[in-house]
Amino acid sequence: MSAPTVPPVLERLFKIGERGSTVGREVRGGVTTFFAMAYILVLNPIVLGGAEDKFGNQLSGVQLVTATALVAAVTTVLMGLAANIPLALAAGLGINALVAYQIVPTMSWPDAMGLVVLSGVVVCVLAVTGVREAIMYAVPQQMKQAISVGIGLFIAFVGFVDAGFTTRAPGGSGSVPVRLGGDGTLSGWPVLVFCLGVLLTAALLVRGVNGAILIGIVVMTAVAVAVNEIAGLAPEEWGLTVPSVPEDVVALPDFGLVGEFSLFGAVEQVGTLTVVLLVFTIFLTDFFDTMGTAVGISSEAGLLDEEGRVPNLGRLLFVDGLAAVAGGAASASSSTSFVESAAGVGEGARTGLANLVTGTLFALALLLTPLATVVPAQAAAPALITVGFLLMAQVRNIDWTHFEIAVPAFLTIAVMPFTYSITNGIGAGFIAYLVLQAVAGRARRVPWLLWLVGGLFVVYFAIDPIEQLLGVD
Repeated sequence: MSAPTVPPVLERLFKIGERGSTVGREVRGGVTTFFAMAYILVLNPIVLGGAEDKFGNQLSGVQLVTATALVAAVTTVLMGLAANIPLALAAGLGINALVAYQIVPTMSWPDAMGLVVLSGVVVCVLAVTGVREAIMYAVPQQMKQAISVGIGLFIAFVGFVDAGFTTRAPGGSGSVPVRLGGDGTLSGWPVLVFCLGVLLTAALLVRGVNGAILIGIVVMTAVAVAVNEIAGLAPEEWGLTVPSVPEDVVALPDFGLVGEFSLFGAVEQVGTLTVVLLVFTIFLTDFFDTMGTAVGISSEAGLLDEEGRVPNLGRLLFVDGLAAVAGGAASASSSTSFVESAAGVGEGARTGLANLVTGTLFALALLLTPLATVVPAQAAAPALITVGFLLMAQVRNIDWTHFEIAVPAFLTIAVMPFTYSITNGIGAGFIAYLVLQAVAGRARRVPWLLWLVGGLFVVYFAIDPIEQLLGVD
């Protein structure tokens, strides 16, 4: 039986037949990718919406859902058309955690989103000039993996805290910094919802169910709504979002956050040097996530050439930069490539046509924001734990027998959750790597770009004594 004929216009645009695919496979792959990553419509508003800026302001959950869906729709379609690869994009969890928990407390929301836009501009410039590939080759692969692992642990820690599974212990002599539950024990229905959600999502992963994370969120949200109705819990027991049946399922999108960014406002809040370091950190986080995902998805789809190169890499990297710009401009945080695209590839997707399907579904989600605002943190946090686990799996690729790479990797991984800072983890790892390479007599083998990065992080960690030395108030 002959393969279905691909319409000529689609074949010219996407090379569907040339890559051994069909329109049906691309559609199925696009739908699968959407359901595998649609949880971001819930998680991104929870991560960003739960943080306050320096002035005590919070972003609207409804507006965040709109911004997240809008940016995902536009950037995913653009990636499909420009790079012709089944690689969908949406707000990156590691980057939004960096923005919410480290950057925003030091400035206003528009200032923070301006930094995201600037990082995207840097990505675009480096993609056009070819410098981004040079940076990729300069950083050892195992350090890249350590960064991903550290972000995974950080995200998981955020999930435990958001769900109330872990809380800050009261101060005092001999007190531990964090503890189980609110008083050293687990109590209350909301925490039970979280625990069941973790087990359910893990069970779905074990069974190989596509969209396991999203299914876990949906099921536990329904459970949370039922528990809230039956038990009549006080709103404060749930935290920011109380699970209750919305009056409307469909509503017009609220684009109030689009355009609410300030390119250089952060300079007045934290100074030029800190702005440069923060932009670099956002760029660095997005950079490694995108490169690893692009290579992995292309490999799984059989698209790498004989030298292991990703097709249309220049276009891919440029669109990735534009996605960061779009995410910051819409206050949705940086948009980046999603490894969940692998689910669509598993269903047969091989071209950018799958992205058009995924992007269209994200566009339709713009009308369903009331549903997303029902989800409490206790139902969504299991997804953070799951994503943390998936990122943690890369730890097996680190060579723990060679201390000159193992120690920097460990510091990168450990410092992120223990200091509640992605930047600190990356900086500690980079500095340790450079020092140990020098001790081992390999200083000349380290690319100059890494020495430049290490110097920036030394200044970052020593900013307070440097300011005192220079007499800066």
